Amino acid sequence: MKKVTLVTEHLSTPIGTLFLFSEEDGTLRLADWEDLSERMNKLLIRHFGIDCLINRASNQRSPSHEALEAYFDGDLNALANVRVKTSGTPFQIKVWEQLCLIPPGSTISYAELARRVGNPASPRAVGAANGANFINIVVPCHRVIGSDASLTGYGSGLSRKRWLLDHENGAKPLFV
Repeated sequence: MKKVTLVTEHLSTPIGTLFLFSEEDGTLRLADWEDLSERMNKLLIRHFGIDCLINRASNQRSPSHEALEAYFDGDLNALANVRVKTSGTPFQIKVWEQLCLIPPGSTISYAELARRVGNPASPRAVGAANGANFINIVVPCHRVIGSDASLTGYGSGLSRKRWLLDHENGAKPLFV
């Protein structure tokens, strides 16, 4: 495995501290929540190896940090131009590409996402691909809901999923 150097930043949000890991050119490779650090560490080792170098960001913020800050400040289109680089199976990547086509404020069902990736009989496989997404919010797996419009299956917690969907729909959540 090629040694990768990642720059890390922290972003305080209304729903917790988000850790961002980017390549030196600003390409976002991983975004996950501070309270899920055990999962985050496993993802770092799995995708970048034990020899991955982590550097703290300088005082200059990355484009990903700026875009996510703008998103949380209400600019829902701020994430459209964030450069990401994922690693996964061809099926997972196909699912993640489709997720990025769901506009802010919209939701689709797992069954509809399965249809869009050409596997209409595989909503569970789509759910598993969603669960393997490690670029939170930018690759918007929170926009996928159950066929009955229920909130299901969000690795960062259903309260965060609800908050993100409310945020994108202009609602002011009463509780975080």
